[in-house]
Amino acid sequence: MRLIVHWAVSALALAVAAAVVPGIRISGNGALAVGGMAIVFGLVNTFVRPVLKLLSCGLIVLTLGLFLFVVNAVALWLSSAIAVGWFHLGFHVDGFLPALEGAIIVTLVSWILSTVYELLERRSRRASRR
Repeated sequence: MRLIVHWAVSALALAVAAAVVPGIRISGNGALAVGGMAIVFGLVNTFVRPVLKLLSCGLIVLTLGLFLFVVNAVALWLSSAIAVGWFHLGFHVDGFLPALEGAIIVTLVSWILSTVYELLERRSRRASRR
């Protein structure tokens, strides 16, 4: 269940980024593009992003963590390239700056939605104990 919620949060965050950032666009079937992109983005975040963080750990420390936004932007840009190139999904990121803006928005929206979900889940657990 938690995996489905995480996927839905990622998909919603990607949809918000596509709606807000001018250089991120969805073509074709929007729901399929966003849902597929959320899967690709999750896989890139699972396998590639840790390697990127390891390779750039000096810059991350030097910038007090701000370089993580660049790592997230590269992960989003790479995910878009994989989604469009290999799976022909219509989720396009047109360059690094839109990827950076999109990564910031995806991070914020995911954090907010995950926090709300955790609070609702805790409330539900407390109510079921009574």
